[in-house]
Amino acid sequence: MAQTSVDFIVVGAGSAGCVLANRLSENGRHSVALIEAGPRDSNPWIHLPIGYGKTMWDKRVNWAFYTEPDPNMNNRRIYWPRGKVLGGCSAINGLIAIRGQREDYDRWEKGGCTGWSWDSVLPYFRKLESNSAFRDDQLHGAYGPLSISSIPAKHELIEAAIGSANALGVPRTKDFNGASQEGVGYYQLTTRRGLRASAAVAYLKPARKRANLRIITDAQATGVEFDGAKASGVRYRKDGRDLALKARKGVILSAGALQSPQLLMLSGIGPAAHLKEHGIPVRLDRTAVGSNLQDHLQMRLIYKCTKPITTNDELRSLVGRVKIGLQWLVFRGGPLAIGINQGGLFTTVMKGESASPDIQFHIATLSADMAGAKPHPFPGFTLSVCQLRPTSRGHVALASADPLAAPLMHPNYLSTDFDRRCATRAIQFARTLASTEPLKSYVAEEFLPGPSAKTEEDLLTFARNNGATIFHPSGTCRMGTDPDAVVDPRLKVRGAGGLWVVDCSVMPTLVSGNTNLPVIMIAEKASEMILEDAR
Repeated sequence: MAQTSVDFIVVGAGSAGCVLANRLSENGRHSVALIEAGPRDSNPWIHLPIGYGKTMWDKRVNWAFYTEPDPNMNNRRIYWPRGKVLGGCSAINGLIAIRGQREDYDRWEKGGCTGWSWDSVLPYFRKLESNSAFRDDQLHGAYGPLSISSIPAKHELIEAAIGSANALGVPRTKDFNGASQEGVGYYQLTTRRGLRASAAVAYLKPARKRANLRIITDAQATGVEFDGAKASGVRYRKDGRDLALKARKGVILSAGALQSPQLLMLSGIGPAAHLKEHGIPVRLDRTAVGSNLQDHLQMRLIYKCTKPITTNDELRSLVGRVKIGLQWLVFRGGPLAIGINQGGLFTTVMKGESASPDIQFHIATLSADMAGAKPHPFPGFTLSVCQLRPTSRGHVALASADPLAAPLMHPNYLSTDFDRRCATRAIQFARTLASTEPLKSYVAEEFLPGPSAKTEEDLLTFARNNGATIFHPSGTCRMGTDPDAVVDPRLKVRGAGGLWVVDCSVMPTLVSGNTNLPVIMIAEKASEMILEDAR
């Protein structure tokens, strides 16, 4: 007979939820239930690094959301993939291991988030990782659950991009998570022996056989239940039935920056007027639930290559496909083991306005109309550049009181002058990089934006017409100590007992880089705080 109550319920088995399920059940004293809307991570494309080109569009493991028309992006609806499977986005992402900058976390602490400075979070970054290249130094860990690997083989195109960046004054680096983020080089990836190291593999797999951990898949949470002011359980839909599970100690929402605020609002915690509009009784009037939405907007410059050395070429021919298959089978290497983006670059383009690197490149030896799409029928590579700390803010809202309806996502990209200027300067820097030797010798033609885009206004138009998410929505359940903060620095929902939010939504400001490692760090720190608070 299934349990009707447990100590803790974790909603969402993504990067944060898998960590929480492991850590909260680790001591054996607490029973934990993990509720995930998607299936188990049995799809083989999940585990092959290059497979995210397949899972990017697979609705069996992906929510496949679209934003509302964005007026700043010529009213385009932009595709926002989100993981719907054990491991969440860590099961379908680009595998890049980036922490962000020291300044990001010090900024959180200065804003009132006590205990979230760089010096406070570094021990958790070290705790989570087993780093193959930087083993157990002062910045890295060697014995954590999450495997982080270096790309072993150099690629001619990436080396050319590195050389051009060096010529422009950007130094080569072996570690974007080192003392300084600025530099150009190869990314480290969340992989192990040529396979993806998702949060499900790293944290959930070792814990699955624990008697005090129950994993419920294909079950979508529909709301939080309360006993007075305290969260007492979760309602969920599974196999067409509405079910409920009680929580003796508390409920943790780890459904992500889009669905954690949605669940709060469905449960009566959110902007009162908005909840009343949908006939939802107001439990707590919290105007900031769903606001403060931030994301990294990427502009993808595509180049035709002078030599057939790109991943496009390898995938286009039978010989090439056999070659990369053998590379993986024999050496656990090659494109199948790496994914798409090998090279990275962090630098500053807003001189005098940014005190640290403000743009990031993902340099891919492949080109396609969009991320995850079919490669172009020519040798091609991509310089994808994004602004690290956007000042534009959007929001998430309810479409209706139907818990199965997707939330409404309003990204509000490029809504500030600073963001628009940063976008055009980022594109200009990418063009300068491509026109600097040695990379210049590999450029046959700029495919996008193309030679007709000449002025700053042309480049801004390109950004509006072609810009897309780089999959880092954050900030919609912001932590802080001010009256508008959704959660306090211990990630408790303000005004509600026994209820926490632990995922990207709690970030007050977006970190400078990919968000997977920061979310795992947040969950590692949160698990300790929750166990302390639940004594």
